Amino acid sequence: MVVFAGQGDARRSLSLLWRAEVAAPPRVGPGPRPRLSVDAIVAAAVAIADEEGMAALSMRAVGERLGRTAMALYTHVPGKSELLDLMYDAVHAELPSVYPESDDWRAPLTAWAGEVLEFYVRHPWVLQVSQARPVLGPHEYANLDTLVRLLGATGLPARTVRRLVGTLFPLVQGSARTVADARRAAGATGSSDEEWWAARAAALTELVPDFAERFPAVVRLEREGAPDPYPEDAEREDLPYPEREARETFRVGLGVLLDGIDAARAGQGTTTDTGRP
Repeated sequence: MVVFAGQGDARRSLSLLWRAEVAAPPRVGPGPRPRLSVDAIVAAAVAIADEEGMAALSMRAVGERLGRTAMALYTHVPGKSELLDLMYDAVHAELPSVYPESDDWRAPLTAWAGEVLEFYVRHPWVLQVSQARPVLGPHEYANLDTLVRLLGATGLPARTVRRLVGTLFPLVQGSARTVADARRAAGATGSSDEEWWAARAAALTELVPDFAERFPAVVRLEREGAPDPYPEDAEREDLPYPEREARETFRVGLGVLLDGIDAARAGQGTTTDTGRP
């Protein structure tokens, strides 16, 4: 399920995101003053999305978690669209914006990518929010600003940095999505990875006896490119195989991308800023 951000009233959403709201009028009538706040509503909504997924999110569900009716929330947040924007931006506050100064530009970029990967794994519902329309909140901008600064340290021209931003985010998001899916596959389908592969491998062998002849490149890759046992990261042995593969793919893919940045730095002015592929 893909969700598009920014579907609420533009001015209202942005004023909430940037906390430029005028204070709500005091409550008139008997009884204690309500303790609801935008932050409390957002925190409850994030907890629901983290625990149960985006499909479980509704103003009613958030109200129930806070012991209130859905109508009580509307004084603070106009609707679910604005709430989604607030949730998305709020969790981005978890990401660090400062990395230790280093002469090695690769180290902080590698650290940033790892932090963002784990962030998406903690909040997999964030991956359902389409990148076609950004939320435009302060924490989202802070994360973007951090990446731009880290890439700026490479010395590459701004046009190249712009495209690298658009390359790094999908790389991290794709790996995080695979990790998140690997963690929930067994529970969602009722069968373990081992059971799933065993059943299908046996059926495929029987139904497609000429598989090796039809797909020789795939078979060769499986034979010659078998994964290492990850000796440098022993704790990965406890992870499900699909997650181990996703994390190793992320590590190798990021390394190759950074190697490409290094090569672009060495030859900048010749191929990196021409506007041509």
